[in-house]
Amino acid sequence: MSPILVWFRLDLRLADHEALWQAASAGAPVVPVYVWSPEEELPWAPGGASRWWLHHSLAALDASLRKQGLRLVIRRGPAAGALLGLAKETGARAVYANRRVEPAWRKMDSRVAAALGPAGVEFRVWPDLFLFEPETVRTGSGKPFEVFTAFWRKCLSLADPPPPLPQPGPLQGPKRWPPSVPLEELGLLPRPDWAGGLRSAWVPGEPGARDRLRRFLEGSWDLYAERRNRPAEEGTSRLSAHLHFGEVSARQVWHAVRSMAERRGLPAARWRESVFLRELGWREFAHHLLWHRPECTDRPLRTEWERFRWREDASGLRAWQRGRTGYPIVDAGMRELWTTGWMHNRVRMIVASFLVKDLRIAWQSGARWFWDTLVDADLANNTLGWQWTAGCGVDAAPYFRVFHPVLQGEKFDPDGAYVRRWCPELARLPARWIHRPFEAPPSVLKEAGVRLGSEYPEPIVSHAAARQAALAAWESLRRALP
Repeated sequence: MSPILVWFRLDLRLADHEALWQAASAGAPVVPVYVWSPEEELPWAPGGASRWWLHHSLAALDASLRKQGLRLVIRRGPAAGALLGLAKETGARAVYANRRVEPAWRKMDSRVAAALGPAGVEFRVWPDLFLFEPETVRTGSGKPFEVFTAFWRKCLSLADPPPPLPQPGPLQGPKRWPPSVPLEELGLLPRPDWAGGLRSAWVPGEPGARDRLRRFLEGSWDLYAERRNRPAEEGTSRLSAHLHFGEVSARQVWHAVRSMAERRGLPAARWRESVFLRELGWREFAHHLLWHRPECTDRPLRTEWERFRWREDASGLRAWQRGRTGYPIVDAGMRELWTTGWMHNRVRMIVASFLVKDLRIAWQSGARWFWDTLVDADLANNTLGWQWTAGCGVDAAPYFRVFHPVLQGEKFDPDGAYVRRWCPELARLPARWIHRPFEAPPSVLKEAGVRLGSEYPEPIVSHAAARQAALAAWESLRRALP
């Protein structure tokens, strides 16, 4: 029987992998393949932190495949030529892959289908990404949802997603393996090596994802609702990068929560409507939006925002990027991001609000920085988050909602533990002043060894004045609308 090429993309796992399961069920030899083709993903090719994660995730996937008697064949793109060439080398008559929502990937699929079809190679794409397929989640008039609450209510009215597929086995490889590009030659690891903080924080790959999910469910799941907004605590799942790279599927997470809840005797209403699954619903909503509105990655979903006059402020943008704004909760978040490739979700909202409302720098600039520095840089989620904060998304925070960086810090990091970790120059300040060092008496600053303006910056903008300027700019836009 002719082999089937299984094209791995952002689904770097063996369990609950629809395309792999279908290939194994056909009884044909399986040739797993990954195509490195960043030029086809422009303008949203993987950033530096994502590339680091991808390297280690691919290595973990290859190790898992080798335990099954297979291996991962790596080729360089463009994808259409790479897959066609590999099909000819192996005699494969089919390429199976799981569906993606990103605009570049959808265009890539069209090119692959156009190249393989005339050569007699079948190209099949399987639904694998969503908990609830876009065709099944519609308003009463048959349109896509644009408000999360109504979207998630509709999802919860449907039957649970089907149980995840087990890892297929046994798997049969080809008689002769085709050559593969060595993983190291893709150049995914940074040179010089700046990834020490990432290595300390993460274990990429399917085994690491399974372990992270298990520890979360056995540990802090019950306390998620009350601890998820405290950045100094281990109160979130930290599954976002594993979900983005497909090392664990949303379906696996859903059913893992269900199994855990049933073992504890929790009623379905409690776990299905839990805050944690609601957050998984936000991820689902983001991918639905990108599926239906692919232009949203670069353009505001509320078209009137295309006329908004953002500020050009290179020095302000750089201060924000480097965690030198003078607002400790903002700076702590940006330094956590720079060091670990990740930032707590509550802090993401705070730093994003500061950029688009205090500095009035375009949300696309923030989205680009997150894209390059986040290990979980997911196009759908990144876009939704930034448009939500800027007020230009379909289900957005009201523009007049401006996070106060001091009050947010005092509310969610009351003793300053998060700030002390990431802004050690402020560590000796009393809790009363840790989020507002610029208001601390000189004697307090001296005793804490804090020198504002040198070791730690003065605020680069007055929040009160910036808030008024932002609201005035929005009101000017609103009045100019027809």
